[in-house]
Amino acid sequence: MMQGQTNEDILGKERPRALRRSMTDAEQALWRVLRGRQVSGVKFRRQHPFGDYILDFVCLELRLVIEVDGGHHAERAERDAVRTAHLQEAGFWVMRFWNHEVLKEIEAVKERIWNSVSKRLPHPHPGPPLEGEEE
Repeated sequence: MMQGQTNEDILGKERPRALRRSMTDAEQALWRVLRGRQVSGVKFRRQHPFGDYILDFVCLELRLVIEVDGGHHAERAERDAVRTAHLQEAGFWVMRFWNHEVLKEIEAVKERIWNSVSKRLPHPHPGPPLEGEEE
């Protein structure tokens, strides 16, 4: 389900592929949580093109976008707000986390994502595994 791709630069496979190869430490940490349907059985994609953007992480089924922002995003708040507004207009829910949140508070980030996913699922799923249980 590839929707909304219109930008030729983003349509090419090389840019998203390069971004996947050069993910930040925070993006890598979050990908370890999201990959392989570990969150309530839903599929997340990383560095996925949509319109004029490449989304850090997206679950197309639930129309949920997760962005991980570094310090440079503090100076780009207005541009990020426009990006979020465009995604919301396209029917997406956008969650944003700072790099330091992901790196230092991964359990809290996981819980917020799980709560957001579980609210959007059409049927109930069991909660996140208890500490010490297999994921």
